[in-house]
Amino acid sequence: MSNEKHHIVPYRTYIFVLLALIVLTFISIAITHIELADYTVAGALILASVKTFLVLTFFMHLKFDKPYMRIMVGFVLAVFLAVIIITFLDYYYR
Repeated sequence: MSNEKHHIVPYRTYIFVLLALIVLTFISIAITHIELADYTVAGALILASVKTFLVLTFFMHLKFDKPYMRIMVGFVLAVFLAVIIITFLDYYYR
């Protein structure tokens, strides 16, 4: 435990990430009120993915963790994506 490197992230970084998350949240709320037809869901999912990336990278310190942690998170996201795709394919072909 004492051999591990500790990283110091300035508060300014956390504040910028927090402000970005707040702005992206307001944009994702606003996108539901704008009529974009088929692109509304895609836009909301893209914004949610960007927010997820920010939270995982900075608030969960994945940026500073060991590479095997990134691989594990990537595997979980891949399984989640596969489940979503299978669900949509099931819905589409009914």
